Amino acid sequence: MTHAFLILSAISMIYPLLWMLAGSFKSGTIIFRDPSLIPHAPTIANYVAGWQSLGGFGHFFVNSFVIAAVTVLGTLFSCSFAAYAFARLDFAFKRILFAVMLATIMLPFHVTVVPQYIVFSQLGWVNTFVPILLPKWLAVDSFFIFLLVQFIRGIPRELDEAAQLDGCGPIRIYWQIILPLMKPALATAAIFAFIWSWNDFFSPLLYLTDPKVYTVPLGLRGFVASEGESAWGSLFAMSILSLIPIFAVFLYGQKFLVRGISTTGLK
Repeated sequence: MTHAFLILSAISMIYPLLWMLAGSFKSGTIIFRDPSLIPHAPTIANYVAGWQSLGGFGHFFVNSFVIAAVTVLGTLFSCSFAAYAFARLDFAFKRILFAVMLATIMLPFHVTVVPQYIVFSQLGWVNTFVPILLPKWLAVDSFFIFLLVQFIRGIPRELDEAAQLDGCGPIRIYWQIILPLMKPALATAAIFAFIWSWNDFFSPLLYLTDPKVYTVPLGLRGFVASEGESAWGSLFAMSILSLIPIFAVFLYGQKFLVRGISTTGLK
């Protein structure tokens, strides 16, 4: 009965995705009139029309890939550096700063939107990728810092002490000892950072105004018309294509994801 319940739950969760996949191969006139998951007259016209619409949907994918790649690199670099400092170094107000960092996890993102937008607007960075990418290089993701701190605490301190006897400083210990041992946790952070960046709709909507720098989520919004007829077939088709990178990254990094989460916090 447990397996039957899990199977039914999985089917109920995956059904909308299967329905959208089937709808992407149906003509726009029968998408909502034919609820079946098997198209009677499948066509790829929605994919062709969607890819060629909005000035070419491909540049949205390029923009999203650029943002996601730079986001992953910035997150891994800055958050691992901050996590190493909290886990291994001794400095003033360390516990207080760590508690404040954890408290920011509970702070809604929308609370800081207005002051951030004012700052980036005065700097002239609106309608560029800078407001989206720069914070990622400043260790603003407290969740990843906490994840990496817990993983570093599970690495024996004897390795640091042995390296110090050989004349290694904090930076060299971080680069040559801690960082190579953090691969499972770094892979976990990279997967989450890529998926969250790829799916992010609010930040690009807030800072990007030129369609040439739109990301995939903003491009998908272009198929839905507030007045007039929406291109549901093209929307479904491009939505399916937008899911492929997420599935690819998740499936490729699944073993690292499980390993990183299962070993985080072990002593």
